[in-house]
Amino acid sequence: MAAQVSLTSRVRINRDVLFQELQGEAVLLNLTTGVYMGLDKVGTRIWHLLEKNEVLSEVLNVMLQEYDVAEASCSADLLDLVSKMREQGLVTVE
Repeated sequence: MAAQVSLTSRVRINRDVLFQELQGEAVLLNLTTGVYMGLDKVGTRIWHLLEKNEVLSEVLNVMLQEYDVAEASCSADLLDLVSKMREQGLVTVE
């Protein structure tokens, strides 16, 4: 069973995922499974942060600096998005 996603989790983008951005929004496509996911502007920003930061607490800290959002809400949304990405085979969580 996969570990639960938490702020201490390390997240790696899977190699077989194609990222295409258009006007601030993005589409992710797992080239192996054909599964895709659309991201809004905030989700796209999170994706870019995941490319540079493996630990989710680091991603959360940047998001809190850039957006006027409560930490609890931002944390819950981040963990939810990463959980969905993992379910779709777009990222690996450790």
